Amino acid sequence: MNSTVGDLDGNCAAIVDWTAAAAGAGARLVVFPEMMVTGYPVEDLALRTSFVTASIAAVRRTAKLLAAAGLGDVAVVTGYLDRRTGLAPRVGLPSGAPLDAAAVLHAGAVTVTSAKHHLPNYGTFDEYRYFVPGDVLPVVRMASDEGEPVDVAVAICEDLWQDGGPVAVARQAGASLLVVPNASPYERGKDDLRLGLCRRRAAEAGAVLAYVNLIGGQDELVFDGDSIIVDPAGPVLARGPQFEQALIVADLKLPGARPVAMGDTLADARDGTMMTIRRLILPAPPPAAAVVSEPAESAGPARLEYQPGTGATVWPRLDGLAEVYQALVTGVRDYVAKNGFGSVILALSGGIDSALTATIAADAIGPGRVHVVLMPSKYSSEHSVSDAEDLAKRQGLQARTVPIAPIMTAFDAELSVTGLAEENLQARVRGMILMSLSNAEGHLVLTTGNKSELATGYSTLYGDSAGGFAPIKDVPKTLVWELARWRNDQAAARGEPAPIPENSITKPPSAELRPGQLDTDSLPDYAVLDAVLDDYVEKDMGAAELLAAGHEAALVERVIALVDRAEYKRRQYPPGPKITAKNFGRDRRLPITSRWREPLG
Repeated sequence: MNSTVGDLDGNCAAIVDWTAAAAGAGARLVVFPEMMVTGYPVEDLALRTSFVTASIAAVRRTAKLLAAAGLGDVAVVTGYLDRRTGLAPRVGLPSGAPLDAAAVLHAGAVTVTSAKHHLPNYGTFDEYRYFVPGDVLPVVRMASDEGEPVDVAVAICEDLWQDGGPVAVARQAGASLLVVPNASPYERGKDDLRLGLCRRRAAEAGAVLAYVNLIGGQDELVFDGDSIIVDPAGPVLARGPQFEQALIVADLKLPGARPVAMGDTLADARDGTMMTIRRLILPAPPPAAAVVSEPAESAGPARLEYQPGTGATVWPRLDGLAEVYQALVTGVRDYVAKNGFGSVILALSGGIDSALTATIAADAIGPGRVHVVLMPSKYSSEHSVSDAEDLAKRQGLQARTVPIAPIMTAFDAELSVTGLAEENLQARVRGMILMSLSNAEGHLVLTTGNKSELATGYSTLYGDSAGGFAPIKDVPKTLVWELARWRNDQAAARGEPAPIPENSITKPPSAELRPGQLDTDSLPDYAVLDAVLDDYVEKDMGAAELLAAGHEAALVERVIALVDRAEYKRRQYPPGPKITAKNFGRDRRLPITSRWREPLG
């Protein structure tokens, strides 16, 4: 599911629509992602009393809407924002004691609630700022077609990633099925990590595990779906698509519930805490004929892949470059749509970065909504202009040309700047043109800088860094080339023309701000540079570790100086979709003012 932060009515309507589709396919239990009602992450909205109150009211209203739609006999698990009552305010406790919660809805009511027990405080997460931990494991007893009832437990996202807590308690409770609403952001290679994690936790819980993940873009985070159902012995029973909304239906044969009294019991969570096992029984639904129905139009794009009698579906996996590209497309598409923009605008130089950015934008929202501006200067090569014109024609983009030479002449008459100042002025004139067109026509300005440039400060403040969203901000330069070739190969496989001119891919990169300029005049070769950046930025190695990893001392010293000096620039750069383990933004927080220098030996 693709929820939108703050759109409580829209998100709750989607819950009803998709529950109807699931019920039509015979489902008795429907599970939605973490914080489905509010969207995720809500950040400091979690600390706003009015927002928490609205979330609680919305989940109760959704239970009634489900019953009114004839879906009261279906058990629905959904994430939402709640609060813990009875905690006295104190320093260090999040205001209002918010909970990252899950609710089981049935028969028109919220039958039981719980909250995330393990709160992540690393990478993009700082949930100790927003939430207090939960200490309840709900275990819901439901009727099954096999005659014996089954016990279903509920955990939330991070409860899988850390040892102990709900997984350990689910085993003690004897649950047959552990459902886990998630909002787990995408990064390269995470799908394999998740599968291994789900298998391990299913075995630890001794239960079938259903991992249900969010999809869509939210500011700089992208959620990729890839929901999984695994058997405790390891086999994958179902696996959903990546970056697509979908209904995944699985017929599960589960062990019957063991005889045990309903109510609350304490259990050792094996993480230094105690948790309450809260057991309750959901009444069996009356027999009724199922009618298959599709989600309503308001629920967004959907494909009902399940066919009765065929079992659950395992969607094919995207390859490495395909999933990265789809993450970037998803991030752009949702940032544009969820923020109410009708179109985007960017500078098209004929180089590889702007070519890839324009192509991603066209794939995300359609070429008719992508406006590109060619802004040649006296230093622009003939092939740069022709490559940019070629790309716009190939893709059907909305192109215009605004030469900057006359504007530069006017500036020069007043300022007479030379050297680096003149180079930066060209970038700032282009940024001014884009922002003016944005103001006049309502476009979202996309910047075209890649991660290698951001890392080393190879950009101009208020120039090529001016904009509202940065699609390839987290894409190293070497990966930019890989993605461009991959996208052209995909077009060829479909019998379509390549969207990106070959010359944009093969020519040496240049900002073309002075005669004969190449990126290698200011930076190491990108293959060498990206290897150092990966170790210094992604892996957070110090200078000694970089040298031990085999990087040359002079190169290490140079790259560290470039990266550290550019922190103030990165702080002023627009957001962009995260695709690596450590992006410049939520993942990496370093002081701008710092005299620390990495010792080389």
